[in-house]
Amino acid sequence: MRCVLSLCLLVGANSSQALDRFQVEGYLLDNGLQVLLKPGDDRNHVAIRLVVGVGFDDFSCADQELPHLLEHLLFSGVDGGGEGDLEERMQALGGDWNAFTSATDTTFVIEAPARNERKVLDLLLAVLTKTQLDEKALTISRNIVEREAGGHYSHLQRWLDKQDVGHPASDQLAVEMGTKCTERSSVQDMTLEQVEAVRKSWYAPNNMTLIMVGGLDKVLPAYLERTFGELKASEPTEHPDIPVTLHTPDQERTLTSGWVGDGAKMHWFYQEPSLEGEQDVALDLLQSYMEWAIYKELRLKHSLSYGPWSQREAFGDTGMLSLNADLDRKDVDQARTIVVQLVQRLQKDGLDPATFARLKQAAIARQGWAVQGNSALADYYWSALTDYSDGHFSDPARQLSKVTLKQTDDAMRKLFAQAPYIRIEEPLLSYDELYELGVSLLVLLGLGALGWGFWRRHH
Repeated sequence: MRCVLSLCLLVGANSSQALDRFQVEGYLLDNGLQVLLKPGDDRNHVAIRLVVGVGFDDFSCADQELPHLLEHLLFSGVDGGGEGDLEERMQALGGDWNAFTSATDTTFVIEAPARNERKVLDLLLAVLTKTQLDEKALTISRNIVEREAGGHYSHLQRWLDKQDVGHPASDQLAVEMGTKCTERSSVQDMTLEQVEAVRKSWYAPNNMTLIMVGGLDKVLPAYLERTFGELKASEPTEHPDIPVTLHTPDQERTLTSGWVGDGAKMHWFYQEPSLEGEQDVALDLLQSYMEWAIYKELRLKHSLSYGPWSQREAFGDTGMLSLNADLDRKDVDQARTIVVQLVQRLQKDGLDPATFARLKQAAIARQGWAVQGNSALADYYWSALTDYSDGHFSDPARQLSKVTLKQTDDAMRKLFAQAPYIRIEEPLLSYDELYELGVSLLVLLGLGALGWGFWRRHH
């Protein structure tokens, strides 16, 4: 019956349904695999995303690279062929694929001609079920993962990580809060047994979502029942709790980023207030408002920063809204004063109604063109999976339209009522300091040589 309903959708999908990107046919196979199907405008192409619900955050710091390692191992070959053979088979189908591991999931990303979508899915299914893991492939994948993480993890690099040297400001702050690992996990110590355990525990259909957007085959639902529907479900593995803030970070720190240079970056992190339900969208509008505000101040009025920006990030159970700017290190103090004055002015006068209305309208209008094409639409569904319910994703434009100036102004006042965490990133030495150090060393060498010569003459 489910296949019949899905077939009716694919056959009867008209242009208005295709344009409504928030309406998506979704159902569960008997084994728990969630399927999302969306006919797209480009009928000659299909975008496929297989999302597996396992990521870095499902493991301890020592084992965090395990899902990433397995992701690479699954491309090591099937049916006796190696990685090259697997890639050649995908090329012969006119497709392209990759995979990505994030904090929360591992996702296989495929672009292919619609005429070959079932053959491409056959190959994906073979990768999931027929890949034989062995020590040779494990060694190759270990080296690849290690290179992607920055190369061999030496004792010096491990020590530098523990001293927060070279970390971006947001990563360093998360480490201080206890929501991010201090150092990288040692991928070279990971065993085949550990990787197999990840595969067995997490790579189950009831922990997967298959997203397909584009020219969908009319017999696709029946095909999925016959193939992916045969995967064996397993007892779901519990995801660990979201990391909680364990420590109070230093209010202000200067971080070393590189050895020599005149550039710097300034970051002000504000802990987001807890807002109920849809009012959280007010923080999105506040972030847009602050990005425009610091752009006006630091670039247009004072020419201190080329591209200041604001963004929202999640640090475990804590949300942060940050104000950021690229600067010359000699301008850091001036930029800091300007940001202080900006925040004080907003606390006193509130948000400007005309500016808020313009930015709100721009944010709503942007939703009309922000997602274009099958691939972008598949990526959107991937990123918004937790928002999917009863055949629909929430419409961000509708949510934004409900946010009022007062709600956003209240959010701003709650945000700025607390002191920010300030982080300045700059190289160890400026070029002037390096020059002065060099001159000082030359003078010391010269004085040392004179002293040595004087001592030799008298002894």
